[in-house]
Amino acid sequence: MNLFDAAYQCLMEPDLSEKVSQLAQLQVDWSEKRFTFEPTATIEKVPDAGRPARPELVPPKSLPKRRLGSREGHAALMHSIAHIEFNAVNLALDAVYRFQDMPYAYYQDWLGVAGEEAYHFQIVREHLAHLGYEYGDFPAHNGLWVTTFETDHDPLVRMAMVPRTLEARGLDVTPPMMRKLRSMGDKRGVEILKILLRDEIGHVEVGTRWYRYLCEQRGLNPFTTFTDLIGEYFHGDLRGPFNFDARKEAGFSDEEIAWLRQVDEQAAAQRVPNGA
Repeated sequence: MNLFDAAYQCLMEPDLSEKVSQLAQLQVDWSEKRFTFEPTATIEKVPDAGRPARPELVPPKSLPKRRLGSREGHAALMHSIAHIEFNAVNLALDAVYRFQDMPYAYYQDWLGVAGEEAYHFQIVREHLAHLGYEYGDFPAHNGLWVTTFETDHDPLVRMAMVPRTLEARGLDVTPPMMRKLRSMGDKRGVEILKILLRDEIGHVEVGTRWYRYLCEQRGLNPFTTFTDLIGEYFHGDLRGPFNFDARKEAGFSDEEIAWLRQVDEQAAAQRVPNGA
């Protein structure tokens, strides 16, 4: 079987259960070395990966604000996490399918990431059901996939912008979400987020490793290239607070950490009223 054809089929599958089943089979086939690696005749652009008809996708600013202390607000938070994890399955599959001239270990890494993201989606979905809701019951936005689509021309740009920027943001926001869930008495939700944080550090590290590999291949400075790409591709303002310990564990360099600290300090200074 051709790895890239199999990854594309799974990527475009809209049914949740079938996508998970295909991914599990894909990983079995990988472990038993059944794949060939011939590049496909064409590499399709994917403006929208396979997903169910719901949730309804809306612009981020159109998402309704819900009070976290309410049952609906609690469920909406878990739904947003489920949506991120579902999108992350697709972006990992796309990383396998789209960039067909990478080393063997690259595909092994991203298939592993896809499997862990599918597990994350399933445990968050189960917890959402425990709260009385299903995936699709709330609207969601498609920002993660938009950036995935915009970076489909270059694996270096993809590694910089998706795992090292958008997914790394999850390292920053997960601890505050854990504190909120803990204050609500949602022990299972806290345990789930602990699993997600642990694994996402590894996923960002995978992106970091392959980003640095590509920089080395092209003779590029990883730090200046990263900051240049942020300026070119990132939508909005990069702002903290940042989880510096988790980012360090995920492979961010001392130079990158120092730069993020400066970004955080500048943003904090702008929030202070004049004369304060």
